[in-house]
Amino acid sequence: VFQGRILAQRFLGQETRYEVEVKTPYRHRFPLVAREYLWVPNTCGCPPLREGGEYLLMARRHVNYERTLNRILLQDDGYARPWTPREHRLVREAARHC
Repeated sequence: VFQGRILAQRFLGQETRYEVEVKTPYRHRFPLVAREYLWVPNTCGCPPLREGGEYLLMARRHVNYERTLNRILLQDDGYARPWTPREHRLVREAARHC
């Protein structure tokens, strides 16, 4: 779970790749750097992430069977909400209980 700002969007095949500036990592099981690529396995614009927007994102690390692909994937059951101070407070409170 991290707060990120969408810098760019690009369609590659049947997927969408977002360049994201990681602003605040809240809870992560793998290291995040200041800029990451976030992959969405569709091109329909779901979830609707716009360039310049800040979001609270819950994504997972995806490593394929051959271990040749290592990326951050926002699946259909992932979480992407516009970032607000309220979201920040809720995530901070939840982190204390998890």
